[in-house]
Amino acid sequence: MAREGGGLFAGFRVLGRFSSHVPHVLRYHGRHREFYLATAVGRSVHTYNVSNALPQDITCLAADRMLVFASCDNILHAFARNKEVVHTYEGHKARIHILQPFGDHVISVDVDNVLIVWSIQSEEEYLQVDFDKATFAVSAILHPSTYLNKILLGSEQGSLQLWNIRSNKLLYSFPGWDLAVTVLEQAPALDVVAVGLVSGHIIVHNIKFDETLMKFQQDWGPITAISFRTADGHPVMAAGSPLGHIALWDLEEKKLMCQMQDAHSTAIAGMSFVPGEPLLITNGADNAIRVWIFDGPGGTGRVLRSRMGHSAPPTKIRYHGQNGEQILSAGQDGTLQSFSTVHEKFNKSLGRGSINKKKSKKKGLKLDTMALPPITAFASEVAHQSDWDSIVACHQGYITCTTWNYQKTCMGAHKLKPEEFSKHKPIDIYATAVDITSCGNFAVIGLSTGRVDVYNMQSGIHRGCYGKERAHEGAIRGVAVDGLNQLTITAGSEGLIKFWKFKTKDLVYSTELSSPPSGILLHRDSGILGVAFDDFSISILDIETRKIVRTFSGHQGRINDMTFSPDGRWLITSSMDCTIKTWDLPSGCLIDCFLVDSSAVSLAMSPTGDFLASTHVDDLGIYLW
Repeated sequence: MAREGGGLFAGFRVLGRFSSHVPHVLRYHGRHREFYLATAVGRSVHTYNVSNALPQDITCLAADRMLVFASCDNILHAFARNKEVVHTYEGHKARIHILQPFGDHVISVDVDNVLIVWSIQSEEEYLQVDFDKATFAVSAILHPSTYLNKILLGSEQGSLQLWNIRSNKLLYSFPGWDLAVTVLEQAPALDVVAVGLVSGHIIVHNIKFDETLMKFQQDWGPITAISFRTADGHPVMAAGSPLGHIALWDLEEKKLMCQMQDAHSTAIAGMSFVPGEPLLITNGADNAIRVWIFDGPGGTGRVLRSRMGHSAPPTKIRYHGQNGEQILSAGQDGTLQSFSTVHEKFNKSLGRGSINKKKSKKKGLKLDTMALPPITAFASEVAHQSDWDSIVACHQGYITCTTWNYQKTCMGAHKLKPEEFSKHKPIDIYATAVDITSCGNFAVIGLSTGRVDVYNMQSGIHRGCYGKERAHEGAIRGVAVDGLNQLTITAGSEGLIKFWKFKTKDLVYSTELSSPPSGILLHRDSGILGVAFDDFSISILDIETRKIVRTFSGHQGRINDMTFSPDGRWLITSSMDCTIKTWDLPSGCLIDCFLVDSSAVSLAMSPTGDFLASTHVDDLGIYLW
């Protein structure tokens, strides 16, 4: 995420982004005797077992013994020591879409069908070959094992060609199968390659004698990736599909061994067996990397390790607890996840919301009609989190609020909604705002009709509501409870803010605002309330004197989120105008403003005051500043 202007915050790192549509690469480090996995995430290469960003998103990835190659648009970069860019290769006119390291050279093919062989050290073009798009559009490339200086090219027209790169000669043309080649993969046996076709066929072919050894078919669309298991004498071939399923084929008996359905929720981008071990690594555009181990009966794999974030952009983030080490994040994919700022091994997913968990489990993820809509707002408290549910959330266009258990990392025991709706579900009434008391005992929920209810978090019992029928004439835009459970503050779209006694539910005071509020945020320790308005201005209310003490204007778009610094001196706001502004409350001044590429949907300042976390429109990551 590029930024412009502002001096308070500098970009630090991104949480929760692990994988993209670019296939991963696996490389073996001889001296370390370890395998390293490299994935492309936006503009960076992540190496597992550090990297710098490139100027644009990575479109293609490859690796040899020493270097990791990444292309963005028409320029190819080489990383060494997993960090710095040591070589840059410029010469392509169009976007690079295929890479193949090749001894002292690296081969790249662009979408205009130009193949260039680069000398790795000197960064010079060794050879350039132009193919005619109408007769041979290059779609896959492979260096067959032990074939010196030779590469095998597959085309969208279906034919294959074997070239000697050193002498720049076409040695042999394979007629192919009249179907576009999507993948080429070397088999463990010499002279044998697997060819994946757009029809879902996999042809295991001997290129020395130009004869087909076996043929398999998958019904899930084009083959996206192929890998051979070389460990412990099991001749198995795995093939990936655009639906996220993997098929495992037994090469001895020439039959399907087993299927792994929904290994990813998007297409399988990359797949590789770890040489000499029963491990398969997969990644996909659903922002997940998974390591599968094959140790059970029947040959199916189970997940040994995984790194996954949201598969759709996060909409709301909040720090959980006071140590500033966990960020709770709700995404458009319907899940609630916790990301650790210390190390990603502490990340955990609380799963996705469901109306009926038992029925959901039977149906599986794809057919789940019981899935709840995405979470729009949530509140969490650590006070009693080991005793009962500590998070309460409201869902998009949905009346029922759900509770979640942080300790058990799952959805909680209660569904909170007013009793008159227990039999029938209203169409146009939904929960809009939620807060949880600092003791963790009560949840306060505001609805679009203007009513505000209190529920007990331990039992889920309804403990009363504010006002006779409802608290406000308009929809509730925000609810907050002070730190000592004395006051409840509610804001309605008709332009009123009301103060209520928390226990007796009596109205204490009501104040009229200049325009309808779009949201409120209370800093409990100092008793100041931030109010964002529909006219893009912000006011600060002191809840003791109940007067507006500061007003800020300057945003040019809807205010998406606000967060206070831990000491309550700063209010940080983000808006649809792509700015993040920091306001100093004692002086009443704007002290910092910076622009981001896409507007920040949610903001959270860490309780320790060292980081600002943000999530952005159409972006899967959580950015720390």
